[in-house]
Amino acid sequence: MSESKRRRREADERRDERRDERRDERSLRRDERRDERRDERRDERRDERRDERRDERRDERRDERRDERRDERRDERRDERRRRESKEELEKLTKHTKKLNEEVQKLKHFETFYEKPPPGLIKEEEVRPEDCIPNTPGNEDARDFLAHAPTKGLWMPLGKEVKVMQCWRCKRYGHRTGDRECPFFIKGNQKLEQFRVAHEDPMYDLIRENKRNEKESRIRQLQQLLQDTTSDSDSSASSSSSSSSDRKRRKKKKKKEKKKKEKKRKKKRKHKSSKGDDNSGSD
Repeated sequence: MSESKRRRREADERRDERRDERRDERSLRRDERRDERRDERRDERRDERRDERRDERRDERRDERRDERRDERRDERRDERRRRESKEELEKLTKHTKKLNEEVQKLKHFETFYEKPPPGLIKEEEVRPEDCIPNTPGNEDARDFLAHAPTKGLWMPLGKEVKVMQCWRCKRYGHRTGDRECPFFIKGNQKLEQFRVAHEDPMYDLIRENKRNEKESRIRQLQQLLQDTTSDSDSSASSSSSSSSDRKRRKKKKKKEKKKKEKKRKKKRKHKSSKGDDNSGSD
């Protein structure tokens, strides 16, 4: 009896364990399904929110584009209106200026033809040197001196110097070459200017030599760099170039030898022909 009870008890325990395991598995599956549903709902909500935001942005962009187009059209209309107004104003101004010019020309014609004397009777005002000093009390002596001062010579009144000399560049009187008054002071014969600068400047030769030395040193440095870079390539090509040069020399030597042999043969033929002529004459 004890063994049968014990077996029953063990069977009951096993059955209870299996039942508990099944219950745990069911609860786990239920929890997993619930979590999956919850995740699906959360994803759906997130997708809906994202779609709503995307739609809102798309609507905002569409509205912005529509507003921009509307503003552009309004600006274009305003610009066209301004252009039309400006054209109309310009036309009015041109018409008004034409009328004014016609009236001014008529008035000038009347003034010049009817009121003024002919040009032959008009006397031009002479420039007098004493007019540069105002006619006030105390300036009588200065005005008299200027009125009777000489107008030709080496020295003019008021410290104005007149040089009796001719410029060999512009062929004018009153200055010489190198003066600022000459119109060819900056521009002129460039070669003569260089010669004059080199002749008058003691540092010209030294500066020129320094520049030349710097240029030569730079050229030497560049040549050394070229030689260094091309030395490797030349060493590989030297063998082929030496063989080709030897072949060319041999060909030249052969040609020279052929030419010499032909000259000797011609000389021998001439000599033989001259001997035959001499023998026939002696006979």
